[in-house]
Amino acid sequence: MLVPPMTMMDFFRKSEGVWFIHRTVHHFDSVADESGESKIHINVVTKDDERVQKICASQEIDFAVASGGASFMWQAHEEGGQKPNPDHAAVLVDVPDDETGRSGKLLRNQGYVEKIPVVSRYWFGDDGILTIDTEYDNNQGQERCWFITDDFRVRASTVRMNNGVYLMTYCSERRCVGEADLEAMVQRNLARQN
Repeated sequence: MLVPPMTMMDFFRKSEGVWFIHRTVHHFDSVADESGESKIHINVVTKDDERVQKICASQEIDFAVASGGASFMWQAHEEGGQKPNPDHAAVLVDVPDDETGRSGKLLRNQGYVEKIPVVSRYWFGDDGILTIDTEYDNNQGQERCWFITDDFRVRASTVRMNNGVYLMTYCSERRCVGEADLEAMVQRNLARQN
C-alpha cells in the first residue's frame, strides 16, 4: 500500500534516483511539438550543503529555516549513458511554513520556464498530491505531482502567459532500476524458487 509523501523533504527522498519521463506537451499556439522522452536525475541535498546557503542568501532568506533540498538534472533519453549536462540542472531548497512541512516555499536557483532564480509556493493535499505555484516575470506556472506507486509517478503542469494558457504538459515518470536494484530483485526471485 502506497504511503504518499506529505512533506517536501519526504517527497525529495522518495524521488531520489533516475526517472524515465514520457512527456506530452499541448501548445496553444504554433510552437513546435516538444513531446518526447527524457530522464531526470534527482539527489537529496542536505541542509548544510553550501548550495542551500547560497540560494537562501540570493533570496534574502535565513538558511536556518531551510530543511534541505534536491538537485535535478535533465537529460534527453537518447543521450543514453552520457553524463547529464550541468546546464540542464537546478537546485530546489525547501523552506516549510511550519513544523508540519505540508506547505511552504521552494527556492530555485533557476526556474523551469524562465531561467532566473524563483520562489514558488507548494502544498500537499490530504490525498498526497503536491501542488506548486510559480510566478515568473512574464507568466505563471502550476505543477501537480503524485505517486501512483513507489516507482511510478505522474506530473501535470500548465503555463499561463498574461494573455491566457500557453501550454499544458502531462508526464508519466517511472524509476529506472540500477544494477544493484536489479541484482537484488534477481536474488529475491531465486530465493522464492527454493
